[in-house]
Amino acid sequence: MRKTFIAKRLGSAALILTLAMASLAGCGNKAASSSDYKYGKIQIPGKDGALCGAPTYVAYEKGFFAEEGFDVELISTDFEARKIGLNNGTIPMVNGDFQFFPSIEEGVGVKVVDGFHNGCIKFVVRPDSDISKAEDLRGKKIGVDEIGGTPHQVASVWVEQAGISALQEDGEITFLPYSDGNLELAALLNGDIDVAAMWDPLGSVAEKEGKVKVLFDLSKDPAFAGKYCCFLFASNKVLESDPGKVAALLRAYHKAQDWISKNPEEAVDLIIEGKYSQISDKELAVQLIKSYEYPSAESRAAGEHSIQGDVEYFSNALNEIGYLKTPSSEFTEKNYYKLDVNQE
Repeated sequence: MRKTFIAKRLGSAALILTLAMASLAGCGNKAASSSDYKYGKIQIPGKDGALCGAPTYVAYEKGFFAEEGFDVELISTDFEARKIGLNNGTIPMVNGDFQFFPSIEEGVGVKVVDGFHNGCIKFVVRPDSDISKAEDLRGKKIGVDEIGGTPHQVASVWVEQAGISALQEDGEITFLPYSDGNLELAALLNGDIDVAAMWDPLGSVAEKEGKVKVLFDLSKDPAFAGKYCCFLFASNKVLESDPGKVAALLRAYHKAQDWISKNPEEAVDLIIEGKYSQISDKELAVQLIKSYEYPSAESRAAGEHSIQGDVEYFSNALNEIGYLKTPSSEFTEKNYYKLDVNQE
């Protein structure tokens, strides 16, 4: 009995000591507040499920945003909400395709400040479909995530280059928006649409499962391969008021891009574990991540990629099909901003 009593007393004392130490530790490691960051709290769109958004997820998870002075909240927004946030400065930077170019011409206050990655969109059809090229799309229904979004813009350029009008009012192509990629894929398999223009990884996963075949791959198509399809767009309001803040964000993104280029397998682990994208097939995810060709610090220093050249290329493509009125050289000169990433 006495031994049992002493054991219980010792156990109670140990528990009290453990709780006391935990309390002290908690006081010494209080969670950082926004005031502990140079630039405070900001919102960055980073919950759209696209695999190619990896630098945003990595910069958040690896602490690169925090290192550069940001308390980042990743948010889910549609294209219109992003434009509003960029205009008023509540969203300082987003990644996006040349989908933004017509909006810039219409007055959305942003500048292209960097490249993000190469192609990340696929158009898929049912395995028994007789559609094999752009010319076959006349009179067809194409699913997209949103009208004006990147898959819609890419599809528009692709069909226009094949001599088919992408304007809804002309009736040669019908675009149908699906806010959920799974619903879009289901619509394709059910025969409600003829083509699904999809962000990775959904189209690639469905292809590997034998549910679809790929009609178009942005990373391989001659008109798009080897070019940044996606860019980083900075709010003009933030650029004008605090260019050092934008430079700090770019440094965080550069760290993330460099880390991904050198650690694709670890990047995929982070994405899968964090459930940032709807993919569980690590082998496929690594293959896709590598295909996006995120720039390393070395390739960036060597100037291996011309961001300005890609802006001019895609603005010219949009100009040729009537989506932009401004000549590409003029558009590029006005809307590409080469920022000194080292400024404070």
